[in-house]
Amino acid sequence: MIPWLHPHSPFPDVSKALTEADGAAGLLAAGADLSPERLLAAYKLGIFPWFSEGQPILWWSTDPRMVLRCDDFIISHSLKKTLRKIGRSMQSNGPWQVRFDSNFEAVMRACAEPRRDGAGTWISEDIVAGYCGLHQRGYAHSSELWLDGELVGGAYGVCIGRMFYGESMFARVTDASKIALAYLVAFLKHHGVVMIDCQQQTGHLASLGAAPISRSEFSTHLQVATAQPPITDWRPLV
Repeated sequence: MIPWLHPHSPFPDVSKALTEADGAAGLLAAGADLSPERLLAAYKLGIFPWFSEGQPILWWSTDPRMVLRCDDFIISHSLKKTLRKIGRSMQSNGPWQVRFDSNFEAVMRACAEPRRDGAGTWISEDIVAGYCGLHQRGYAHSSELWLDGELVGGAYGVCIGRMFYGESMFARVTDASKIALAYLVAFLKHHGVVMIDCQQQTGHLASLGAAPISRSEFSTHLQVATAQPPITDWRPLV
């Protein structure tokens, strides 16, 4: 059984998370809330919320942990060509623009839209409210691709010190999410961020260069990265 958290309950040690043999590998606890204070406490420990509508808040700490090292980010030949086009557009005030944090909530709500297969996502109204609260406090950020003044792609996540935790991406035109991610990775690398937390293993993340590491290695990195001073200037590199 996993513990039920009350408003002032601390998180259990991440080593107490369920294993694959338990049928819910990485599940650590349930309950509490999605306040900025609770979310920050969770992320500093390598814990993240993930649950569906109708479920209680579920807290996870997966082992192994999928991470994308900024040096390992894979940019295909075709994406490189697209990025050059976007860069020229940004320099000449053209139709394509990359922005950070210009409409964080819109990025979240776009990520929450049903996918092509018709499935919904885990991003509920409570999740939107919780992460918008983090954004207002300077801890959650969005990378956004705009075309002719319309938001067509983006990614968002949480940044504590020099640690970035990726949450979700969306695209309304081809490669829009990858473009937003590429600008985000370049920005984070420039500011000394070594790795981006991707939480769980997927083939798509692996195709971008992400790879699993042990929970213990991830936790050790967190202790150092989250203690670093925060990034204060959130403007994309041009």
